Amino acid sequence: MDPKTYSKEEHGINVDDIDAHALYVLDKLRLAGHEAYLVGGGVRDLLLGIKPKDYDISTSAKPEEVKKIFRNCLLIGRRFRLAHVRFGRKIIEVATFRAGDTENESLIVRDNIFGTPEEDVLRRDFTINGLFYDSEKEHVIDFVEGYPDIKKRFLRTIGQSFVRFKQDPVRMIRLLKFIARFGLDADTEARQALLECRAEILKSAQARVLEELLRMLESGSAAPFFKLMAEHGLLEQIMPTLAEFLETPEGGDVYSYLEELDRSNHEPHHPKYARPTLVTAFIFPLFEARLKTRFLDREKKPHLGDIFEEAHALIDDAFKPFFIFPKRIRAQVTSILVNQYRITPFDPKRKTRIRIPIDPDFFQTLDFLKLRVALKPTLSPIYEQWSEAFEKGEKPIPRSSSGTKRNRPRRRKKS
Repeated sequence: MDPKTYSKEEHGINVDDIDAHALYVLDKLRLAGHEAYLVGGGVRDLLLGIKPKDYDISTSAKPEEVKKIFRNCLLIGRRFRLAHVRFGRKIIEVATFRAGDTENESLIVRDNIFGTPEEDVLRRDFTINGLFYDSEKEHVIDFVEGYPDIKKRFLRTIGQSFVRFKQDPVRMIRLLKFIARFGLDADTEARQALLECRAEILKSAQARVLEELLRMLESGSAAPFFKLMAEHGLLEQIMPTLAEFLETPEGGDVYSYLEELDRSNHEPHHPKYARPTLVTAFIFPLFEARLKTRFLDREKKPHLGDIFEEAHALIDDAFKPFFIFPKRIRAQVTSILVNQYRITPFDPKRKTRIRIPIDPDFFQTLDFLKLRVALKPTLSPIYEQWSEAFEKGEKPIPRSSSGTKRNRPRRRKKS
């Protein structure tokens, strides 16, 4: 199949808008005698006028050959062998052209058969992600009519949707992800195949699915994405307890929190929330509803030990049986949930003394409280009091969810 090639005058991508490290990797691969193209989401985003978050490269070089070219390279993966070329914290992902059976419905468990550029494109998920960009000639290369689909803002699978979703069920989540993020109109066949294949998502690696959900909580399109997940029955498959809660009147509060997350993500100077804070926002309305049901009519209000047990039970109910939640994030989410009732007690008549707990992640508790203030402004004085005490008081050095330290100002010596 001869690809359609689009010139710079037609596609409008300015090579100067592409990350310099990605261009460096492309140049070095070509100088070593290999074909190398920018591919996937980076090309799609450039054509949509969006600054790419990352850049992926496809090449004729084998993973071991890529490692020989770049000293700053690490090979990863078993199912799909990849080269990560590192520049500080930035990673340029380099994959060898792959080939695969696009008509066999069997779940893909290994994907290390090397192939040609055309074969590599045909095994990808959607036409909008199947475009190559040649940085030397500044051409877009299209084997699958992805370029006109981008111009029409149309989402279509490469090959038969039913087969492609069976091969890799995570593609169903990605279908809804692209609709939510870019406002695309999806192919009717793809939507129907998703409804027919939704139970297949349980065959996916839970870590891949969890990563997709966490990324969408960070994306600025969380509310429309999770609405689509609920409407198409995917959320019911992987998080049935939460899906059921969303059908209740209180379930709308979940979308209110997600909309506030999206709003903050679109503010250029707003600090990014850590992942435990994002997860807490997703499940907090369910937690509130459960506590009210369990303790509202009791004369004796729950103490923090009761709330701690309820938080653990909620995380199990919300994420099991499909997800195996990372222990560190689980502990941080539990802490945020419990600390909300340390700061804003279950009994509103009870006055609390402001005492900052010995918790290196307490800043996440305050981050989430600030998120609550946006939805319930009457909490603002409480947030201000606790934030002021946290900033003034002696406290441990907080760590983000990635383990990096936040700087703490040194205490002045008394003169």
